[in-house]
Amino acid sequence: MMGSATGNESKSLVVHDNNVRTWKKKLGDKVKLLFIEKGWLMFVVGFLLGRAVVLSSLSPFALAFLASVWFMRRDKALKLMLATFAGALTLNFQHGGYVITTMIVFVFLASFVKHMSHQQKIIPILVFFSSFLTRLLTYYVTTQLTSYEWMLAAVEGVLSSVLVLIFMQSIPLLSPKRYKPTLKNEEIVCMIILLASVLTGTIGWEIQGASIEQISSRYLVLWLAFVGGAAIGSTVGVVAGLILSLANVASLYQMSLLAFSGLLGGLLKDGKKIGVGLGLLVGTLLIGIYGKGLEALLPSVMESMIAIILFFCTPESWIKTLSRYIPGTIEHSKEQEQYLQKVRDVTANRVKQFSNVFHALSDSFTLEQKTTLKEENDRETDYFLSNVTEKTCQSCFKKEWCWAQNFDKTYDIMTNLKGDLEEGNHPNKVLQRNFENHCVKSKKVLDTMKQELSFFQANQKLKKQVSESRQFVADQLLGVSQVMGDFAQEILKERENHEQQEVEIVAALNHMGIELEKLDIYSLEKGNIDIEMNLSFYNYHGEGQKLIAPMLSDILKETVIVKEEEVSPVPNGYCYLSFGSAKKFIVETAVSHAAKGGGLVSGDSYSTIELGAGKYAMAISDGMGNGERAHEESTETLRLLQQILQSGIQEQVAIKSINSILSLRTSDEIFSTLDLAMIDLHNAAVRFLKIGSIPSFIKRGNKIIKIEASNLPIGIIQEFDVEVVNEQLKAGDLLIMMSDGIYEGPKNVENVDMWLKRKIKEVESEDPQDMADLILEEVVRTRAGEIEDDMTVLVAKIEKNNPKWAAIPTYSKKAN
Repeated sequence: MMGSATGNESKSLVVHDNNVRTWKKKLGDKVKLLFIEKGWLMFVVGFLLGRAVVLSSLSPFALAFLASVWFMRRDKALKLMLATFAGALTLNFQHGGYVITTMIVFVFLASFVKHMSHQQKIIPILVFFSSFLTRLLTYYVTTQLTSYEWMLAAVEGVLSSVLVLIFMQSIPLLSPKRYKPTLKNEEIVCMIILLASVLTGTIGWEIQGASIEQISSRYLVLWLAFVGGAAIGSTVGVVAGLILSLANVASLYQMSLLAFSGLLGGLLKDGKKIGVGLGLLVGTLLIGIYGKGLEALLPSVMESMIAIILFFCTPESWIKTLSRYIPGTIEHSKEQEQYLQKVRDVTANRVKQFSNVFHALSDSFTLEQKTTLKEENDRETDYFLSNVTEKTCQSCFKKEWCWAQNFDKTYDIMTNLKGDLEEGNHPNKVLQRNFENHCVKSKKVLDTMKQELSFFQANQKLKKQVSESRQFVADQLLGVSQVMGDFAQEILKERENHEQQEVEIVAALNHMGIELEKLDIYSLEKGNIDIEMNLSFYNYHGEGQKLIAPMLSDILKETVIVKEEEVSPVPNGYCYLSFGSAKKFIVETAVSHAAKGGGLVSGDSYSTIELGAGKYAMAISDGMGNGERAHEESTETLRLLQQILQSGIQEQVAIKSINSILSLRTSDEIFSTLDLAMIDLHNAAVRFLKIGSIPSFIKRGNKIIKIEASNLPIGIIQEFDVEVVNEQLKAGDLLIMMSDGIYEGPKNVENVDMWLKRKIKEVESEDPQDMADLILEEVVRTRAGEIEDDMTVLVAKIEKNNPKWAAIPTYSKKAN
């Protein structure tokens, strides 16, 4: 009974904890919706800033905050004005009148320049004049203008202008739509100034003799010292204490208390909340005794204790959420590393799993085909003989003697007869005589075997096609598996350590005046450079392509280009730039073609394909025959080739796949040739894959190189090996590919190779289009202007890639 009661109590506690968590989550979501997404937090800040006064009479905060919201979130400006005015009225009517007047003056001036560019530079000027003129008007109406009033008005205007620039950095932090996940130290300081300014609006509020602004400022110091350590804690203390002391000169010693407490709390943050709270308490005791004496120590200690209690009651989840935005904190580093590693590992593992699945499927297709081939042949022979005997031997009186007493002899004879008939021959005389002596219905059995053989061969052909389809599927699955496996390895690439190059890059960027936030060097391998940067620009004008990429080219001794860039829409935002190796060579292509008889539809098709990883493909396909059907076959061949190659599958597998598709999809004897050249733009190496196509030529100065291979046209046979011809191109080379209409077109020419080489050599122009047009024209001239077959000439010129922006030497090299 006791065990049952204990179990019920445990279940009740678990249910209670779950209910508490659910309630806290719902409460947090409602608070976030109300204060963050609906903008009420901004209105509360405006209300308190409307009350904020420094140096007894100056109020630079309200106008500065309105101007910042006008620049960042103009849709909230009107409601913010009302909230700020309401806060100002709680102080006194004269202050409320000044605040609303200066805001109206600003909105009036800003409406005239809202369509001008560089608003970030114009708005502080408008704020200065709005504050300065309104304050002068206030002094003119209430008191006489002296040099002191002029100085106060100018000081208030300058403070307002400076605060605008500070609040502009803080407003995006109050918005739910953030554009970057971390904060800079400058942004943290700006946010602290905003928070301290808000606390100024609570001056005069007390609870049982404890000052609200002192409790809030110490609570703020505790929180940020616990999150950011000694540096952030002491900075918060200095800034908050300075601003509060400007509002109340009697609290000047509070700056020392807050700064010292923030420093101690940050140093003791390893002791968790207790250590940080102890730091504030020690700082309060030391500074309190030194500053005001024992009579003021008790209220100060009480304020610190209230702040510590509030800090202890703050949920850990809130503190961890803030910590993720503070660079240098453990939570921030862990968050970034865990998130990136989790996404990378999950994605790579999922891709690897798919790769293994496809590989297993490919193996299963291949294994099934290999293990059952011999058994299938024996089984087919048995089925064939059973069909023959069913029609002949079932009614024979010697059935028992042939198939029961002499089974092996009968089976062997009939199997040999089947073999001779399959080859299209008559059974040899010895075999036929033996069969006649063995079987009393030999003639009927032979006739039946001949009839059944046609069905047997049709069935064998169908099964062969099914087997070839399996092999095609196996090849495709294996190719997809390889592509996905390579992709998984690419995802798992690790950041390599290149300290020397990193130092040079950082120094060069600093010399250019470009602010670098993050630099990741993944690879410096020749032809495979991979560098990523996060940079800050006031206004981005293509510095990545114009300055940084040329600088990297000089440091790394290789042409580097911008592969990807993401520019922040916010001024002074962070831009993401990705750099990689440029192609060393570029290809300029041209084509000249004509249809048979000058028609509109040609059986030839051509394509130039820009593939990833620095590869460029050129292809010509010639459909058998002419006209619409040949055009469809050649176009389909190139369409399949392009899609398969762009998926990353190797060329040999791609061509075998196309061959299988074309041979299996139709029974008509319509085939196509394929002439493919894969050019590596990093080193100008070229791979020729010629399937039933005629030779290609490379013109290098006065030298002509012939490229040829021997393969049947695609689609004729299901199983074939793709012959690959490798060649090395050089800058200035012209690669000429053509269809059989060109190669076989010259009339009354005995040696076409020599004739084409001579014609290609005679072309003085290095323009690819001129070369293609002249070759086609020369062939047509040999036939007196008649075009007896579809003709296509595809010419490519290989050139060195000269980047638009030259490499920029680094400052260290200039000094030398």
